[in-house]
Amino acid sequence: MTEQLIKIGVIGDFDENRQSHRATNDAIRYSAECLSVKAMVDWLPTPSFLTGQSLRKLEQFDGLWASPGSPYRNMEGAIQAIRAAREMDRPFIGT
Repeated sequence: MTEQLIKIGVIGDFDENRQSHRATNDAIRYSAECLSVKAMVDWLPTPSFLTGQSLRKLEQFDGLWASPGSPYRNMEGAIQAIRAAREMDRPFIGT
């Protein structure tokens, strides 16, 4: 039996020194484990969303999460990514 893989994109600028960022990865992986699936977590830097082309990258994810505990490097990029996620009707959570 092949384990199901879910791909989660986290809109934000990962900083290994932020406990909330490390906890986000842990929470996603723990939740996936409880559901007997495997999670791939990919942090998506906010400056990368300043071009429309990069917004298409969001389509590859099963769900998206606006990262907690962030000052975003680029607020406009974060807003563009969140707007695109909602317009693409992707499962989305913001904390």
